[in-house]
Amino acid sequence: MNKKTATGPSTIDLIGLNQTLPGHRKFIGCYLWRSKTLTYIVDPGPCASINYLIKELSRLGVKHIDYVLLTHIHLDHGGGTAQVLKAFPYAKVYCHPLGIRHISDPSKLWEGSKKVLGEVAYIFGKPDKIPRTYFVTEQDLKPYDIQVIMTPGHAAHHVSFVHGKILYAGEALGIRYPLKSKKLYLRPAMPPRFFLDQALKSLDRILALDPEPEKTAFAHYGIADGCFEYAKKAQGQLRLWVSIVQDLLTQSDDNLKSRFHDELLLRDSLYGQSVFDELEDDIKEREYHYLSNTLEGIKGYLDNN
Repeated sequence: MNKKTATGPSTIDLIGLNQTLPGHRKFIGCYLWRSKTLTYIVDPGPCASINYLIKELSRLGVKHIDYVLLTHIHLDHGGGTAQVLKAFPYAKVYCHPLGIRHISDPSKLWEGSKKVLGEVAYIFGKPDKIPRTYFVTEQDLKPYDIQVIMTPGHAAHHVSFVHGKILYAGEALGIRYPLKSKKLYLRPAMPPRFFLDQALKSLDRILALDPEPEKTAFAHYGIADGCFEYAKKAQGQLRLWVSIVQDLLTQSDDNLKSRFHDELLLRDSLYGQSVFDELEDDIKEREYHYLSNTLEGIKGYLDNN
């Protein structure tokens, strides 16, 4: 096998993909990595912002893409992939094998997304089909030293990537929002079908990386220094949130979301207390909105266990 490791200077750019939804700025990001011999993007985002992404890639001088790497195929991460391939027809796509059939024929993905996201799914946009000839395997990435880490939990087909000194975490470490005070705002990314044990084991896989990645690229949102600190905090946060919901359900199911939020403000220093107060009003609205999916995910997990 010929070694194709990218050589020479490399650059990484975060392309923010603002959406028309309230508070959906600094929320979805696509990463562009370039060297003399390799160009790839990670998670091109939803259909709604693909035209903007393609214009930004052009502005940055990108004329060729080798790979589109998908941490998972949810609409806000991989929904616009087919449109990227129309603009860059020589690009190939990697996603977990479990995701290939759902993104090559996204009819079931679209129906499921409408049930989970409601109106938000229509705003993100319906994904187009991708011919199976575009997909590559993990073996195709190894010559470039792109390592695929299986990180299910947020989704059964979720993966993360390590390349060079960077971990592309997708949503394995949760949702991060950069605050002016430099404090850490972090919350778990729990969809209605959530698997706590898988998520914790996935974080163990990240903690087992050697060497530790120097930087973590969060899909939501931004590049942070270090890696293991975030993985450890994410593990503790997952356990805390499940424990809080379990306690609340023993009392009553009334006003559960409001009570859950109140408990988080009191007990989770990564989400609540003075940290949540720093968020802009529209970001607070966005974050509170997504607690509904989180609750469904935790309740589903508890019901099955």
